[in-house]
This record gives sequence, structure tokens and C-alpha cells, in this order.
Amino acid sequence: MSQAVFEKLLNLLEGKKVKFQLYEHEPVYTSQQAAEIRKTKIEQGAKALVMMADKKPILVVISAAKKVDFKKIKRIFGFRDLRMAKPEEVRKATGIEVGAVPPWGEVLNLPTFVDKSLGENRKIVFNAGLHTKSIKMDYQDYYLLVQPKLGDFSLTDE
Repeated sequence: MSQAVFEKLLNLLEGKKVKFQLYEHEPVYTSQQAAEIRKTKIEQGAKALVMMADKKPILVVISAAKKVDFKKIKRIFGFRDLRMAKPEEVRKATGIEVGAVPPWGEVLNLPTFVDKSLGENRKIVFNAGLHTKSIKMDYQDYYLLVQPKLGDFSLTDE
């Protein structure tokens, strides 16, 4: 299934004639590992988290250098109950292993919520459905294609 998601993502980008760079690399399982192997800044990583919002899966995308403020996201989008999805829930909702989920809700049939801080990067980079493949592209192209719900829901450094 993850290979199918990867191919669907590539077809979408190629079909829309979006410029992107494809990385093939050793398997990575953390944002730090991914940044090192891709030779990119951790802030550029678009970390895609599957969460359960009022018992339904959603995709929350945030800079890999940040963490989600659960109180903020609940308040902004009106969720009563919000938690991280368990690994088996991630697989069931996406067909993908934790850590390889792309920040692309349309490809996964999940509503997508993006933290505004990700847009501070001209280029973003993310796992493309597999632990061994990543894509780097302009944030502006990503935003226009995904049309996510935007919010300011990262934890502020204190």
C-alpha cells in the first residue's frame, strides 16, 4: 500500500507539473535522521502526524522542529477529543507505517491541518509514503495543491 501511495503522490505532482526533487535513501524513522540523510534543515521537514479527532482520523502537519499544542489545535478547530493515533490506527487509516506518512491528506483521504510555521520555509521536504523515499518541493506549491486548513498550533518555546 505504501508503494501505491508513493506512486499516487508522484503521479499527482507530475500531473500538475510541479517541480520537486526525489530522494532515495537508507530507511529513516525520525525527523532528525531524515534531515541528516537528506542534508536539509530539520525546520524544513513537514512532519505528518495522524491523529484521532473526535474519533475520526485527521492529518496534522507541522515543522519537524516543532511539537503540536493539543489545546491550541482543539480550540482553533473545535475538536472535543484529540489524541495521537496508535500505530495500528495509522496503518488502518493510511496503509502506511508511522514515520513514512506524507503530509498529503488528499492522497490519503484525510482532512489536512497545517501549522503556519511550516510556511516559514521556502522549501519543504517529507517522507513520500516509504521510509526510503523523500520529496523536496516549494512550500507554496504544496499549499496550493493541498489546500489545508491553516492554524497556529505549534508549542511556543518557553
